[in-house]
Amino acid sequence: MYSGVMSTSDRLIESTRELLWERGYVGTSPKAILERAGAGQGSMYHHFKGKPDLALAAIRRSAEELRATAEGVLGGPGTPYERIEAYLRRERDVLRGCPIGRLTMDPDVVASDELRAPVDETIDWMRERIAGIVEEGKEQGLFAAALDGEEIAATVLATVQGGYVLARASGSPAAFDMGVRGLLSLLTPPTE
Repeated sequence: MYSGVMSTSDRLIESTRELLWERGYVGTSPKAILERAGAGQGSMYHHFKGKPDLALAAIRRSAEELRATAEGVLGGPGTPYERIEAYLRRERDVLRGCPIGRLTMDPDVVASDELRAPVDETIDWMRERIAGIVEEGKEQGLFAAALDGEEIAATVLATVQGGYVLARASGSPAAFDMGVRGLLSLLTPPTE
């Protein structure tokens, strides 16, 4: 499944990332990881202490990728409103959900301080990044002065994560898109 250029360690991490996204922690067996990675029996234990160590590496990589993708949009050109809009409307596999957000529903991940840490850090980073953009927009007069950046950031994250849930439940990205349109209509800068 993976190119021969990718190291065994990377193949194991990428396989684990995909399986965690698809099946969750409990549903991701070492055997499934090895099969997907095309790796031999002892490979996982050669590169990692065990499944928790490999899962942590996979979760960290997913978190880094999510932050980089979000920063590419949130740190891009445009007004604060346009950057938040670009983040909300960016291309994503809505029916598959968020690889980080889905981990918050995994009892084994939530129960482990170590596995949960990169998830918490990513959510906190997103909230702080978006809150900063809202505050920037307030300073520019693009958003109402009464808006609280932290509250709007929490609303943006809730819209995205809740939109994934609604889309998966209905089997259609329309529910996600409707939530995004609704939030954007509330954030639309006033016209003079």
